This record gives sequence, structure tokens and C-alpha cells, in this order.
Amino acid sequence: MQIALISDIHGNLEALVSVLNQIEKLRVDEIHCLGDVVGYGCNPIECLNLIDENAKVKLMGNHEYAILGHISTDTYTAIAKMSTEWTRNTLTDREFSIISDFKMKKSFDNILMVHASPYENDYWRYILTPEEAYRAFEDISEKICFYGHSHIPMIFTESSSGLPRRQVGHDFDPFEESRYLVNIGSVGQPRDNDPRACFVTFDTENQDIKYHRVEYDINKAQSKMTKAKLPEMLINRLAVGR
Repeated sequence: MQIALISDIHGNLEALVSVLNQIEKLRVDEIHCLGDVVGYGCNPIECLNLIDENAKVKLMGNHEYAILGHISTDTYTAIAKMSTEWTRNTLTDREFSIISDFKMKKSFDNILMVHASPYENDYWRYILTPEEAYRAFEDISEKICFYGHSHIPMIFTESSSGLPRRQVGHDFDPFEESRYLVNIGSVGQPRDNDPRACFVTFDTENQDIKYHRVEYDINKAQSKMTKAKLPEMLINRLAVGR
């Protein structure tokens, strides 16, 4: 079975539509969304509806969690707090109902999927360093854990003699004896200096993992954000991918 894994859409409708179009061409069997459909961008309703229609697995991200009021935004940056409030005020009861059905994690066939980290799910830990990856490996039994949250495609390989090995996200065939943490990157707000939308496909039979980058109409997305009077930093970062 071929699965497309997407994450961190962040209300960017142009990026999501382009990615869904590419996924359709790949003829995958299922789409799994790892959270943060909303936040930052100006089309949260449209993005939620598309995910609700197209994704079989829908996970909770920290932005959805904040929208539902499960975590305080007091520690957020001013821009993140403003974005959360803007999104919350934009959504209708229907979208709140969609978000409420999102799950914290999903496990199947020796695969785990989370938004941020497999441990302390509702604290939304980052996995950016070998030390953080080591802590994550301690908490899972599955061979592969797919995650998002940082918007940076990367792969950690467990080591029996020290800290996990970190690599930039790339296509690979997992070794049978190894375990992996695979960050699938971001659809709507990449932060790896590549502004193209990013997602991953996974073949459950041969375990083949592939990264995909997709061009989308960044100017259109930026123009809509400007019209919605969203912060300039959120608008400008789309063009540079960071």
C-alpha cells in the first residue's frame, strides 16, 4: 500500500491544493495528515474541509490543540498568539467539530505517526537534535516514527553505540535492523530554505520512503494573507522557506 504523509499545512490553501494534485498523480492508496492544518495562513476553513474529505488519518497538531483551548498561548510569540486568535475567530462550529475528531497519534504495522514527538504528546516537544531523538527512541517500540512540527525534513537513525545519526531528509530504503524517526517536512510553511511544499510517500510493503517537493503559487498565497492583514513576517517567509 502506498501512503502519502502530509503535515503542517498552516492554512496555506495554494500549497495544499498543489500537493493534493501531485498526490493524485502518484495514485496513492491513502493520505495521512500529521497535524497543524491551521495557523499562520488565511484559509483554515478550506484546508480543514479538504483534509476532512481526503485524509484517512487526521492527527492533532499543537495549533489545533491551542484553537480548542487545551493549551494556553501565553508562551507563544506575539505573532503566533495573534495567528491563533485570528484563526479561532475565523472558524465555525463545523470546523471545530472536525478538529475535535483529530487523534493524538496513530500506530499500525510497526509504524507510529505523531505530530511533534512520541513522548509527552500534549507538550509538543521538538525533535531537532540527536539528544532529543535519543529520548524519542526510548519511548517507542515501532520501527519507524513519522512526525512533523519543526517544518524541517530530517531523518534520525538509531544507534546501538551512541546518539542517533541525523541526516537531511532524503529518499531511502530503511535497513531491516534499524529504527528511524522521519520528519516529513511542511506543506504550507517550509523552514529548510526551500519554499516548495514538502511531503513524503511510504510504501508499506517494501518500506520505501520518498520525499517530494511541489511548486505552488506563493504570490497568490501572500496576496491573500496581505488582504487579511496577517503579519508581514508570516507573509514574507513563504518566499524564502524559513
